[in-house]
This record gives sequence, structure tokens and C-alpha cells, in this order.
Amino acid sequence: MVHSAYDSFQLLTDCPTKIDAIESYGSKLLLGCSDGSLRIYVSDSSGADRSPPSDPHALRKEPYALERTVAGFSKKPLISMEVLESRELLLSLSESIAFHRLPNLETIAVITKAKGANVYSWDDRRGFLCFARQKRVCIFRHDGGRGFVEVKDFGVPDTVKSMSWCGENICLGIRKEYMILNATNGALSEVFSSGKIAPPLVVALPSGELILGKENIGVFVDQNGKLLQADRICWSEAPAVVVIQKPYAIALFPRRVEIRSLRVPYPLIQTIVLPGARRLTKSNNAVVVALEKSVYGLFPVPLGAQIVQLTASGNFEEALALCKLLPPEDASLRAAKEGSIHIRYAHYLFDNGCYEEAMEHFLASQVDITYVLSLYQSIVLPKTTAVPEPEKLVDLSLDAPQLSRGSSGMSDDLETFLPQLAESDENSALEFKKMSHNTLMALIKFLQKKRYSIVEKAAAEGTEEVVLDAVGDSFTSSRFKKSNKGRGNVPINSAAREMAAILDTALLQALLLTGQSSAAVELLKGLNYCDAKICEEILHKGHHYAALLELYRSNSMHREALTLLHQLVEESKSNQLQAEPIQKFSPEAIIEYLKPLCGTDPMLVLEFSMLVLESCPTQTIELFLSGNIPADLVNSYLKQHAPNMQGRYLELMLAMNENGISGNLQNEMVQIYLSEVLEWYSELSAQQIWDEKAYSPTRKKLLSALESISGYSPEALLKRLPPDALFEERASLLGKMNQHELALSLYVHKLNVPELALAYCDRVYESSGDQPPAKSSGNIYLTLLQIYLNPQKTTKNFEKRITNLVSSPNASIPKISSATSFKGRGGRKKIASIEGAEDMRISPSNTDSSRSDGDADAEESNEEGGSSIMLDQVLDLLSRRWDRINGAQALRLLPRETKLQNLLPFLGPLLKKSSEAYRNFSVIKSLRQSENLQVKDELYNQRKAVVKISSDSMCSLCNKKLGTSVFAVYPNGTTLVHFVCFRDSQSMKAVSKVSQLRKR
Repeated sequence: MVHSAYDSFQLLTDCPTKIDAIESYGSKLLLGCSDGSLRIYVSDSSGADRSPPSDPHALRKEPYALERTVAGFSKKPLISMEVLESRELLLSLSESIAFHRLPNLETIAVITKAKGANVYSWDDRRGFLCFARQKRVCIFRHDGGRGFVEVKDFGVPDTVKSMSWCGENICLGIRKEYMILNATNGALSEVFSSGKIAPPLVVALPSGELILGKENIGVFVDQNGKLLQADRICWSEAPAVVVIQKPYAIALFPRRVEIRSLRVPYPLIQTIVLPGARRLTKSNNAVVVALEKSVYGLFPVPLGAQIVQLTASGNFEEALALCKLLPPEDASLRAAKEGSIHIRYAHYLFDNGCYEEAMEHFLASQVDITYVLSLYQSIVLPKTTAVPEPEKLVDLSLDAPQLSRGSSGMSDDLETFLPQLAESDENSALEFKKMSHNTLMALIKFLQKKRYSIVEKAAAEGTEEVVLDAVGDSFTSSRFKKSNKGRGNVPINSAAREMAAILDTALLQALLLTGQSSAAVELLKGLNYCDAKICEEILHKGHHYAALLELYRSNSMHREALTLLHQLVEESKSNQLQAEPIQKFSPEAIIEYLKPLCGTDPMLVLEFSMLVLESCPTQTIELFLSGNIPADLVNSYLKQHAPNMQGRYLELMLAMNENGISGNLQNEMVQIYLSEVLEWYSELSAQQIWDEKAYSPTRKKLLSALESISGYSPEALLKRLPPDALFEERASLLGKMNQHELALSLYVHKLNVPELALAYCDRVYESSGDQPPAKSSGNIYLTLLQIYLNPQKTTKNFEKRITNLVSSPNASIPKISSATSFKGRGGRKKIASIEGAEDMRISPSNTDSSRSDGDADAEESNEEGGSSIMLDQVLDLLSRRWDRINGAQALRLLPRETKLQNLLPFLGPLLKKSSEAYRNFSVIKSLRQSENLQVKDELYNQRKAVVKISSDSMCSLCNKKLGTSVFAVYPNGTTLVHFVCFRDSQSMKAVSKVSQLRKR
């Protein structure tokens, strides 16, 4: 016997006749005797010490005495009877089925068709009665009054020995078989055999399912006869009757009563020896057993007492199951008992090596996590929290052996104990290590399940503090104290956050001790409350650097993290990292760490980015750009700490974000390039090997920068250039100052590279955009022509002009005018543009008789003893850029001796283009004239409109007849108004517009 679930009490003895049927009605006992009488017994409350009953409708644990006898209640002995409490009826089966009204036993119905019936079943929910007689099954329905209506009558293969309603069907025990009868159409379906010896036994469960007896086994089936589960109730032998009183199943045997739990594996709970037991039934609060002439009551032991018994005997599962049956009004008692049992059961399982199951029960008990962590001596917890001993937390006598409690912990380093154990017993050492690992794995699962709610409370507490601090709650702020670095202000009594710190610190250690480094890193990546000091020491000691970096990051200890990361990178480079030979740290790891810090701590980013700028320049510059660190700040920091990388930074920044670099930075980058070029020039000049056409990589960068960017100061750069070298750079700077003539002179006369001069003209011309050549920089080519045609004039006082230009940077910079006029000796001459096809007029007399400007310039140059004109370059320029040069002005510049044959590459396409333009403009002119005529024709047609005025014509404004008054017609040709009305309406509109404007 596991425990006492029921107390047996003899209710009555010495019944005059043999008891054939028994039932209870409220606190009364109804006995159907063999002489056909019905004896009614009540409790004998004559004693003075009898206390008033707590429930007047329940059986009492007292001796019962005869109240009255109803003789001739049935002609034959009762087979069975049942009290229908919901309808206040007594159903009895004897020679037929009769219904009597309770409590006066008035007969209200006798079902004559049930004569000879041997078994019945009542469905109280629907008021349906089914019974079996011979080979028939009949179904009757109670109509609510005194009558019963026959519903169905079905034939069955043999005599029914046991039956019960199961939903809409009826389960029948026929011969040695169980069958399901469809109460609607009478269809039969076989279930299984009931065995060879024991008769069929059908027991209905409160859930609507059934237990079908097969010899000494009870099989669970659903309402359709399908097996529900593999487990079975195994009785000591085949029972005669089984009744269900949750949570137990009570079976009747000839000499005893067995009580078994309805929980798997359906263990035997109690056996009550009652020799000669014949009948078994249940009442509201007890189970009644009838012997031949006496009656016993089996009264349930209070659940609290049963729970204590089960807990004391170590049957924790049954105790927990009984706790769930405690009434709702005892919720606090139930929770306390369940928690106590869970803790006892958890310790029992823990000491027996079932660690995961133990943690499940610790979790169910809602015990504080510090209680569980006290079982693990290897786990270091924050010193601010006092961890109570387990015995002080639980109000139970836990006499666990000290050896088990000690073995449940784990040392800081398992290996320190293993050698000692190995000396005595190697198997013991392995077993200890395995046990320690299993205990920690169980702890991890326990902490992970508890973590969500605890961390959520801590986060909510932190949010509340932030809100209170934001509104200036002085009382709350006075309770704050400084916490770990990066955690901000934490109140002294921050219980939720302290608990979260304990949990996360313990969880991290358990993960590390079980070799789950990756899981530890994931824990630290998210929101966590790990104690920084404790975890830092543990992680550093165990060389868990990835986790240590995440710990620093989560606690905003970025300087420590970056210092460690730099150390790891250096060790990875030198292959000296022995603790983790597989894990390598690259400089890119520092860059990745710095990315989130750009917006919060740019100076820290700049400080540690210097460590990787040389090895990863591109990624570092991308870091500066993506982090939106001010470029001026980065440049000044580089200038101070890494001047050799300043130019690299500026050029990479310009390449990545051309519009994001300011003029100052552009100027500084060009100055850096120029300084390097000047240094290079000085070295070559000292060796007397300087070549103007030599280009170093830095000089190429300088020339490219001078052309592509515009934020620098050309005047300042010109002052730094040597007077006798770097002419190409000088030309670029003069071009930026719009000194095109000087720039072109350098290309032509100093560098002697006409191609560079032509490319310069192209850049100036193309920079004018979509403006027509006559109004843009088209004259730049004419300037180049003049330089070719008059070399002496352009080179005269060249150095002096540049010196004056540099010395007076604020002087006005002359620009090439689009309407340049050319003066000759014969005064001012107006030449019509060849490109204006419709206005072009060519006078042969002018070109033949007069002198050109080129002739005059040539004569001036000859008079000054200068060099000859560069005619070949002039002709080449005209032939290659004929479409960008004003033809008339170019011809005006050419000397008179120029042969027309040489001008064919220039004049041919120019005249062709002009004639095409003339033809196109003529066509356009004709089209526009035609369009003009069409518009005029349409106007005439519109003016021909006719308006008919009759005597019935009405004004659309005043709705009066027009008569002979002056009228006006709206453009649609149909709306007619008086002219006076039209004038008044226009005046009103004008006034309203003026008023609206005034309001505005």
C-alpha cells in the first residue's frame, strides 16, 4: 500500500435480509433486499457528541439506523437501482424497470416493455434510457413529466451482459465480445474480445471515454471503440464492478476492494479487505460497499493528508497530481504545497543523478534562482548579493546527505581535481567529470528558461528609471547609485536588476565550463546583465577573447576592448597566440568594432584607427566616410599623428566622395602633392638631370588634381612654383585664374607641345556647356591662333606679367570677350560671321584689296625682329576645330599670303555647314509663313459667325429680354447678355479681386 486514500467505516450491520442492491440519496442509504422490500437508513445522530454535518446531502461517517421499510417495493428481488439526482427519481430494475419520485417514492412510470431486462444504462444529460432484454436493445426518452417515449428498438446477436452510453452510441458487452451500437441506425461494429473467462465489463469515465475489461486488464477506448493509449490498468484479477471517483478507480472483488490511480502507470494505491463484498456504488462523497447483511463506507482521506503521506514516502508525482485537485478557494495552499513538493522532488532527483528532471521541478516550484545556484559551488556570483543557504529558504526538513550536496557543485577548474581522482580510480574521475558536465547542462537549461521573465523585469525597471529621471523625479534620483561602467545609474534596491545580474553571470560561467563558447558570445551580444568584473576575470583567465570583447562592448568599455583587440591582432601577426591557435584576429576586426562608435565617440575612433590606417587604408577611409566623422577633424588628427597618411586619406576620400570634401581640404591635398613634387624637383635639379617632360606618380596626381578639383587657391600655389620649371603646373594654375593667353603661351612656347594647348582649348570650350559658341568660350581658339600668328608679341615680358599677376591677386582677371573686335591699320572693320548663313555677305573687293590683321601683326613682328609665324600649327588648328571657330574672325586674323588651297580643310566643311543652315532656316521660315496664313484663315472663319436675335432672346445674367438694347456675345457664340450687364459683371469681378488681394 502506497498510502491511505480511503478510510473504511462500517455504516450498518445485521440487516434482517440479504442485500441485493444499494444506493445513496443525500445522506440516506437505500437498500434493496431479497424479500422485495426497500429499506431506508439514516445516520444515527442521537449521541450528544454528534456535531452538525458540514454537508447535509453527503453520507456521514457515523453508524446508520433504519428509518423506514417499504414492503413490496418490487415483486422480485432488485437487480440494481440508481438515484437520478437531477430529476429527483429512483430508477430500479427488477422484473421490469420502474421510476419512483423521491423522496416519497411515488411511482411515476413502469416500463412494461422492460420486463425481463437484465441490464440498463441511463444518459442523464439527454434523459435517455437504454436496456437490454433477451436479444433486443430498447431506447426510451423521458419526456420531462411522468411518461417515457420509446425511441428505438434494435436486435443484437446475443444476450447483453454489460452496457453503457458513450456519447451518441452504446457500448455493449455481448457474449465474449465488445460492440459499439449506433443509436441512430442500429449498426454494430466490433471492438475486441473480452477474454475467455471473465464476463464483459463496460465502465464509463467522466470524460465520455470507456474502460473495457479484458480478464484482469482495463483497456481505454474512445466513444467509437478506438484504443486511446498503450497503457492499461492491471487489476490483481478480473473485477466484478468498477466505479470511478477521481482521481481513483475502485474495483470490487469477492474479498476486497482495490483502489488504483487513474494516472499512468495506474499504480495500486490501497487495498481494503472486505470478505463477502457483493455490491459497490459511489455517492457524492464516498464509495459504498454492501456485504450480505452489512454496509461499509469508504470515505476519502482529505487531500492535504494524502499529499503529506505521499511526500513523506517519496511518491512526489502522485502528490503533485493530488495538489491539482485541491479546490480553487485553497489556491494559496495549493501553490505552497506544490512548491514544497517540487523542491523536495527536485532534491531527490538531483541527488540521484536526474539533473534535468530536477531542474524542471525547481523551475515549477518558482524557487529563487539563488537557491538553485547555491548547489553549484563553482559558480561565482556578484558579491553584492548574499546567497542564502538552501536549508534556510525552504520550510521543509531536507536531510540530504552532505556528500550529495558537495558532489553537486563543480570547481573553478575541473582538471585540478581530476589528477587526484585518477591516482585512486580513473573510472571515478571520468564519472565525476561526466556528472559535473551533466549538472551544468541542466543548470543552463534552467537558467535559460528563467531568463526571459527576469531580464524583462530588469529592462522594464530600467525603462521606468529613465522616464522618472527624464521628468526630474528628485526622490527617485536620490536613490540612485553608480553601477558597473556602461550600465548607467541603478537604484540601490534594484532587485530585478540584481537578480538579472546573478542569472546572466551564472549562465555565462556554466556555458564556458561546458565548452559552449559560441553560446557565451551570443549571450553577451544581446541584452545582458553580466557582472563585468567577475566575467572579465573568468574570460581573461580562460582565454575566451571573443566573449571578452563582447563583454566590453555590452558594458561600453570600448577602450579596453580596442586595446585587447589590438594586442590580439599583433599577436596573430607574430603567431604568438598559443591559447587559441585557430582563432585569428585581423586588423579588419578593429575597423568593424569602431563602426558603431563613429557617432558617439569620434575621438576614440580616430585614436585607434591610426593603428590600422597603414595596413587597411581603404577600409579605414570608408570607416571615416560611413561614420560621418567630420573630414576637417580627421584631417587635423592625421596631420598631427600620421602626416605620411594625410595625402592618402585626402585622395581616397576625394575618390570615394568627390562632393564631400571641402575647399580647404582640396587646397591642403594639392599643397601636399606640390610639396612632394618640389622636393622631387630639387633632388633632380641638384643632380642636373631635371627634365620638364618627366612625370613621377606624385606629379601625375598633382596635374590631375589641378585639373579636376577647384577648391584650392591658384595664386598661393603659383608663388611656390620655381620660375624656370614646372610649366605645365603653372599653365593649369593660370587657366584656373582665367589667364588663358598666358597658359596657352606656356604650352606653345615653353613646353613646345601644341597638343596640350589644343587640349586646353577643348577643356575651356567644353566647360561652357550648352551655350552657343559665339557667346561662350569659342574665342579661346582665336586666342591660340593669335599666339601662333604672333609668337613674339605673346612671349614679350612673359615672366614680368606672371609676376605682376601673382603679386596682385585681387586685381581683376581679364576674360576673353565673345565680341572681340580686331584692329588693323586701316581702322575698325566689321566682318559678318560666316556661321550666320542668312546674314552672311562676302565682298571680294574687301578680301582682295584690304590688308588683314594677320598682315599687320606679321609686319609688327618683322619690325621687332621676332620669329616667324607658326602657320602649320594655325592650319592644323583650323582644320581640326573648324566647327568651334568663328570663321570670319579667323579669316580676319590670317595673313594675306595664306593660300586658299591650304584653307580648304577649314573652309570646305564650314561653308557646307553654313549652306545647310541657310537651307534649313529657309524651310523653317516657309513653314512659319504657312502656319501664319492658316491662323489668319481660321481667324477670318471665326469672325464670320452669325448670331440670331429674336424678340424672345433673353439675357443670361438678368434673365430679361434683350429687345433692342446693346448686347454682347460670349466666345461660345450662344450665350447672350446685355452689354450693361456684362460691364457690371466685369466691374464686380475686378472689385472682388482687389479685396482678395488686400486680405492677403
